[in-house]
Amino acid sequence: MTIPTTVSGLLDEAPRSRFHRRAVLVSGMGFFTDAYDLFVIGTVAALVKSQWHLSTLQTSWVSGSAILAAFIGAFVFGRIADVLGRKSVYAVVAAIMIVGALTSAFATGFVWLVVARFVLGLGIGGDYPVSAVLMSEYANRDDRGRLVGLVFSMQAIGLTVGPLVGLLLLASGISHDLTWRLMLGLGALPAACVVYLRAKMPESPRFQARVQGNADRAAAELVSFSDGVVTHNGAAPQDGVRRVRLGEFLRDRRMLTLLLGTAGSWFLFDYAYYGNTLSLPAILKEVAPHASLITNLAWTLGIFTVFAVPGYLLAFTKMDRIGHRRLQLVGFGVMAVTFLLLGAVPVLTTAVGAFLAMFGLSYFFIEFGPNTTTFVLPSELFPVSQRTTGHGAAAGIGKLGAFIGVFLVPQLQKSIGLRGMLIVASASAVAGWLLTHVLPEPARRSLEEISGEDQRHQVVLEHGSEAVGHVAASPAGPLPTAAATTAVSAPEVVAPLT
Repeated sequence: MTIPTTVSGLLDEAPRSRFHRRAVLVSGMGFFTDAYDLFVIGTVAALVKSQWHLSTLQTSWVSGSAILAAFIGAFVFGRIADVLGRKSVYAVVAAIMIVGALTSAFATGFVWLVVARFVLGLGIGGDYPVSAVLMSEYANRDDRGRLVGLVFSMQAIGLTVGPLVGLLLLASGISHDLTWRLMLGLGALPAACVVYLRAKMPESPRFQARVQGNADRAAAELVSFSDGVVTHNGAAPQDGVRRVRLGEFLRDRRMLTLLLGTAGSWFLFDYAYYGNTLSLPAILKEVAPHASLITNLAWTLGIFTVFAVPGYLLAFTKMDRIGHRRLQLVGFGVMAVTFLLLGAVPVLTTAVGAFLAMFGLSYFFIEFGPNTTTFVLPSELFPVSQRTTGHGAAAGIGKLGAFIGVFLVPQLQKSIGLRGMLIVASASAVAGWLLTHVLPEPARRSLEEISGEDQRHQVVLEHGSEAVGHVAASPAGPLPTAAATTAVSAPEVVAPLT
């Protein structure tokens, strides 16, 4: 057995340890908060629309302001994390979410609520690239999809807790005004729980060693990182991967192709997913006009519990074996078929049972597919010096698709009907399936092999940055890797702790 001699090699070969589980929990609590805050607004919007007599456009702004801000937050904080470090923004975005959740709960009118939700969305957007990339860079090569997917699967709990909280509050008999305020304010609790824990998390060892040039510290922190699974005798610093300016990123054909595949598929997915999910109360109202709000909430909870949660669980347990890109193709394909059937077969949107079964099936393959993989893939495909920039851009463009969906889906439902709107969602899934084909398959490969960053770095050292374009391969066939550029002295890998 060859003992790895680089920080990246140690991370790739290290077995899962208690630190990985803590990292999943700390990162995952952020995604629980993201999901709760984003999806609870569908019920809240229905309540404030009646209370404040809002128009359809105003209601869409209540639902969509956080998503629009997430578009901005993902870009901004993704870039900052590549410049200053992942850890530098990790606790900040959680603090922003706390402020946004609490101020939205005390809103006295439409404008206040929209602005408070916008603040919340900035934190949510920033949480996407940092949580995904930190977990990806902590992970070993064989379990990376499982670990990053497990972080994202915490969204499943947020999806189910939101409707459950709404049901309990409405069933308790308290006023609708207090109900929606409590629903929004409770979103601050999980974020508050992780602010301190995030501040104590170590910086990504890959980022420290390869971008900051601090191999000694990165190697030393591996002891803490792995709970003693990996030990070392010191580090031998060598050349790292230089920082990349934003302009260089935008001129790099390879990076733009990866961005097209990751951001484009995420945009198309989020259009259909968020548009349909946040409009689900209105969709169910059309399918069952006489059902009460509590009944619709119970159906929503049933869809999430019976279909979405198993999809999340199966995704993170099987995606490394199936392949991350392949799973995205499968999910988009089933989405396209189910939405097309819902739009083409009238009985599926008039019989409640048939609609819930078919719509629920789409939800299973949404989670066992692009809702998980669009989050995981950008955390793997970009080089370390551009990874949160790339993920932030992909997540931000994805949230732009969600924002458009929140506004467009209700309008489409009014103009071309529920069935027509679902056919448009099917077309969006087909387009996402096509764009996924430009991406490579990263499952069970090292991050450095996927990105080809070592060879690119060597070319820059020898020939200058303008030469990179001459050696950049298509994303479907990643660059060959050279030896890693930041080494540590012979480490010792010991059995994982239990």
